[in-house]
Amino acid sequence: MKYSICIIDDDMLYKLLLKKTISNLPVSVDVMCFSNGKEAFDAFSAIDIDASELPDVILLDINMPIMDGWEFMDSVIELLPKLPKTISIYIASSSIANQDIEKAKLHKEISGYLAKPIDSETLYMILKLAKKQQHKELITISAYQRN
Repeated sequence: MKYSICIIDDDMLYKLLLKKTISNLPVSVDVMCFSNGKEAFDAFSAIDIDASELPDVILLDINMPIMDGWEFMDSVIELLPKLPKTISIYIASSSIANQDIEKAKLHKEISGYLAKPIDSETLYMILKLAKKQQHKELITISAYQRN
C-alpha cells in the first residue's frame, strides 16, 4: 500500500529532517512540500485535481509567511468536502501553547495536534489511521449505493 503526506512548513531544515524520518518508515510514502498555506491551497484547489494527487495526511505548521496555518484552515474548510479524497490534517508545531491546542480543537477538520519533532512511530500511525479512515468511507459509500 502506498501512502502520501504533505508537509506545509516554511522551515527548510525541519522539512529535510522530516523527509529523512519518512524515508526510514517501513512503507512507501510520497512526500509533497509547500512553504506556506497559500501554495498548498492553490495546489489543492486546482480544478482538475484527482484523488491520486492528494495526500493522505497534511502536517500543517502554524507560523508561516504569506498564509499561516490558521488562515490555511479557514480557506480550505469549504474546499475539503469537494475534494475526491478525505485528507487527515494535523497541526505540527514547535509551540505547545494551550491557546493553539484549544484553537485546533475548535476545527473538526483537524485530526490532531503534534509537537515537533514528530517521530517515525507517530508518522507511521497517522498514515495508517488515514488510510483506514478512507477505506471505511469507501465501504460506507459502496453499501449506501447498493441500497
